[in-house]
Order: sequence, then C-alpha cells, then structure tokens
Amino acid sequence: MFDHVSIGVREIARTKGFYDAALGALGYDCLSADESSLGYGKDGVGLWIGAVPAPVPPDRDSNLHFCFVAPTRQSVDAFHAAGLAAGGADNGKPGLRESYGPDYYAAFVVDPDGYRLEAYCSKPA
Repeated sequence: MFDHVSIGVREIARTKGFYDAALGALGYDCLSADESSLGYGKDGVGLWIGAVPAPVPPDRDSNLHFCFVAPTRQSVDAFHAAGLAAGGADNGKPGLRESYGPDYYAAFVVDPDGYRLEAYCSKPA
C-alpha cells in the first residue's frame, strides 16, 4: 500500500546513529544521506527522515508506530538490543505476541525523538 513514510526529527546526526544501528540489525541500510535527510530501506527507500524545526510531538496514547519486517527472530532481538544501545528506550522486550498470531515474534523500542518502533518476524522458531 505505501511507497514510503516520512518523519521529521531535530538532529539528523543523532538520528542516523540510532537508525543505522536499529535498522541495520534488520538488514536495512541508509541508502541516502545528507545534512538534512536520511533514507532507509533495502532495494529502495521506504523510510525518509528529515530535519525539521518542529517534529510531531511524542504521544504514547496515539497508537502511532512503525513496524519493520525482520528476517529472523534473532534479528528482532538484535534490533531491540541495538536500539537500546543507540539511545532508544525499551517499549517491549523481544518475545512471542500470541494474541497477534501463534508465530508473531516482536520487540518494541522508542527512538530518541519519541517515535515508537516495532520489529517483527512471523516465521516459526
């Protein structure tokens, strides 16, 4: 359905460090970068991040989050660990979320700007 999603952040350098680590654990790369924007994806950019003076304020009650497909459960674990090590906050440790499906394995972090992120793998262990 979507070609890409764009978000705004205050500090591109800090954001790049976080997303390089967290998304890198899932096999995604920074495919485009300059002083005011970043583009992440695999075969093409699916997530654009731009430097803006007034990003959307974090709102944990909004239900807004971005979910990234992970190739393996181990990469979900790595996403969570890398996100925390790069300045993110825990929003749900890696594990099965059986209420979402019998093989729905996911982890949740909040990036340094307050965006809620999820990585999931639906492959059996």
